[in-house]
Amino acid sequence: MNTPLSHANTRVKEARKLSRRSVRTERRLFLADGPKAVEGALTVPDCVIEVYATVDAAEQYADLLVSAPQVWLVEDRAMDSLSDSVSPAGLVALCRFLDVPLDQVLAESPRLVTVCADVRDPGNAGTVIRTSDAAGAGAVVLAGHSVDPYNPKTVRASVGSLFHLPIVLVDDPVEAVVRLRATGLRVLAADGGGESDLFDIDLAPATAWLFGNEAWGLPEELAQAADLQVSIPIHGRAESLNLATAAAVCLYASARAQR
Repeated sequence: MNTPLSHANTRVKEARKLSRRSVRTERRLFLADGPKAVEGALTVPDCVIEVYATVDAAEQYADLLVSAPQVWLVEDRAMDSLSDSVSPAGLVALCRFLDVPLDQVLAESPRLVTVCADVRDPGNAGTVIRTSDAAGAGAVVLAGHSVDPYNPKTVRASVGSLFHLPIVLVDDPVEAVVRLRATGLRVLAADGGGESDLFDIDLAPATAWLFGNEAWGLPEELAQAADLQVSIPIHGRAESLNLATAAAVCLYASARAQR
């Protein structure tokens, strides 16, 4: 171990710059905050470059840190500057980007894929990644102007799932849908006005679920590019379900049918 680094240390200051998306994108590096994220990152070969830990956290998570390539002790104030958590757990890993090309995912013939188009809220994106992981999806595709998966809030909301399944970034959602369909995946667009009821269709075939923006949903062109537009029945007086909840319902419906 080493003498704890202060918040003014050059290494800490350079890591702190990764709070900005432009710096993350340029360096293809990000920070994974908290024990769950660090644990997940350490399971991915060559993902973690180094880990920053407070003295207390280094003692508490000593077994976890055994597999870290490098551990730097930092002062509490330095940890506060690296973490955007209200109450930092004392562990932050410096990680390399994880995203992979869509072709790599399709080559594995996944049975279930999640596609998020223009999803802007980092908490929603992280929760959808976590739900996709839990449902056994083969990948999550973030398309269009979706939030950066390496946003600290997205990483934290995924509770480690960011490191468990492939993440794909594509610029054009329509192109992504076309490519998914070309490989034999049936693309189902989750749409409150969809003509097909979720519980009336056969969900056993290999499927890619398409989810839109939290506020305005899916553009007509994108919804039309899917094989079906599917609605979740609302039995009570609620106007709709939020994105993360809708994704959970749809993904688990498919997971159940496929098993």
